[in-house]
Amino acid sequence: MPISSSCADRSPGDSALTSFEAAAPACGGAALPELANVRWRTRADERGLRRAGRLWTLSTAAHAVPFVLAAVVLAAASPILLPFAVLCLVHAWGIPELYAARGARVAKPAGGARGRPERVALGLLGDLVDHRARDLHGRTRLMLEPGRLGVWLVGEAGALLVRPGGRRVHCYCVKATDPSLPPSDRLAHLLLALRTDEIGFATVANLAFSGASWRVRRRVARPAREALAVAVRDARGL
Repeated sequence: MPISSSCADRSPGDSALTSFEAAAPACGGAALPELANVRWRTRADERGLRRAGRLWTLSTAAHAVPFVLAAVVLAAASPILLPFAVLCLVHAWGIPELYAARGARVAKPAGGARGRPERVALGLLGDLVDHRARDLHGRTRLMLEPGRLGVWLVGEAGALLVRPGGRRVHCYCVKATDPSLPPSDRLAHLLLALRTDEIGFATVANLAFSGASWRVRRRVARPAREALAVAVRDARGL
């Protein structure tokens, strides 16, 4: 069963749609076959993730700083222009918030049937994880999974990667392409893909946002905030 790494509202600069086959349980040296479809991408690693984080920060600053400078100039020019200066500051604050909201959507439950197939899928999913992760998923619909790159929160329509230290979160768009799958089957599929090849998973998936964990926390739904808080605490110990 294929999954796709895509954002419904991705911008023209985002990576093209990709998909990869159903992943088997984790095994040494396994790699996702879809890496062959994205040969132009550099394999994800610590250096690449740090560079991606810096580029997101620089891009956000390039959009927000001009509004801050404009606010300073307008406020200094004349008191009558203070309302326009305030508007500029609102724009400067709103730009990173909009980026964070876009990234936070990957943690939103994809929805789907909640009948008998979902109960069976939940049982199979529970066999893949420990009690702590299973209980957290029951409350938040996100699955906690530690990895080499940080602490992952896997959902039905994407994944959050909390980097070591807990200060930065990478938001990835990735989901199962078969809409008939019950939600827990979609999540289990992503979880197995992640366990099979974490580096390949981060390489194939589309990065929707990278930024401060507190900013992402403000934009996710209330249940997901608990999962993110747990992931941040775990990441601080890495």
